[in-house]
Amino acid sequence: MKRVMFCQMAMVLFLCTSLAVPPGLMAQGAKEEPAKQEGPAFRPEEIDQVVAPIALYPDSLLAQVLAASTYPLEIVQAARFVQQNKDLKGEKLMQAAKDKEWEPSVKAMLEFPDVLLMMNEKLEWTEKLGNAFLSQQKDVMTSVQRLRQKAQESGNLKTTKEQKVIVEEQTKVIVIESASPQVVYVPTYNPVVVYGAWPYPAYPPYPVYPPGYVATTAAFSFAAGVAIGAAAHGAYGSYGCGWGNNEVNVNVSKQNNFTQNNYNNSQKYQKNQNVKNQSWQHNPENRKGAKYPNQNTAQKYGQQRSGSGGRATTSDARGYGSGGGQRGGGGPQTSDLSRGGGKESAFGGGSGGSERASSNRGSESRSSASRSTSSAGGSKGSGSGGSRSGGGGSSRGGGGRGR
Repeated sequence: MKRVMFCQMAMVLFLCTSLAVPPGLMAQGAKEEPAKQEGPAFRPEEIDQVVAPIALYPDSLLAQVLAASTYPLEIVQAARFVQQNKDLKGEKLMQAAKDKEWEPSVKAMLEFPDVLLMMNEKLEWTEKLGNAFLSQQKDVMTSVQRLRQKAQESGNLKTTKEQKVIVEEQTKVIVIESASPQVVYVPTYNPVVVYGAWPYPAYPPYPVYPPGYVATTAAFSFAAGVAIGAAAHGAYGSYGCGWGNNEVNVNVSKQNNFTQNNYNNSQKYQKNQNVKNQSWQHNPENRKGAKYPNQNTAQKYGQQRSGSGGRATTSDARGYGSGGGQRGGGGPQTSDLSRGGGKESAFGGGSGGSERASSNRGSESRSSASRSTSSAGGSKGSGSGGSRSGGGGSSRGGGGRGR
């Protein structure tokens, strides 16, 4: 009997103590807990997966692609410009684009139209590459060296008449340069083959190839050479790999010469001539509101990753989705972009079920986001994006493709 009474008294005391604390105070205490810092957005195997298709590019082109990939909406615009001006090549194509205010790394891709079109066709891959580079630049550069070493050990990376492969004695860093100062050859290879046995079965390399690529018996081959010469319009060599700090560098003299000859408003893109080589810096204005991969990166570039609405997505750029909202930095509305282009997938021509499964999951996520958008009268909820699964591209919320 005494034990029962003791238990009852203990229960009453517990209830009284709980009721004595106002619910609002309890909630306030929960809010005051320090926010947990986000860990790395991409694991090493995911970075290797996304970097594999370009890790064997010449250093200057690799650096240029990495920088340009952080502006996926401008990649779409530049690729459409190339498709609409198929008769123009080289300097004539550059001059026709003189009024385009694309970030210099994107405009410089006009020199390599096949690579630009590949980035456009495999837009989910391009977006993931850019996101990884923005949030974990040093990890991406480390991945490049890791993959180059694997290709070399497999006997698939060596000096040829198209390229020079240099291994620095002290650091063992592998540098790839064009063999000729006049012509650049873009390598084409099957990432599944060229690196030998792939250590991450759950994260196979992205099957990303330039237009017209045909698999051959050779593990490594080259596309037609791109003439760069000493033309005033050229940007090749403006970007380079700073392996000492695992970053991308900008050759100021070459970059300023390029922008001076290829922009109506070139002053906007000129850099300080007193510092010849500078670390590449991302310009959020040219991001045009496309979401950043995580909260830390978004805050670094002055954006909120969620809850701010109106974020442009690659679906908008394709001509799908609502296209609503203001775009950052005075960029064009994605609804102004011409419709078309089809629903390309980064997993086209894939090498296994993993990519297709991730793609399907991404499609389901986008469909769910689209239904949520319709029911909310077109507003984009804060909880709709950012989930990743199985090594595929990060699903983008709030940008559901219209039917």
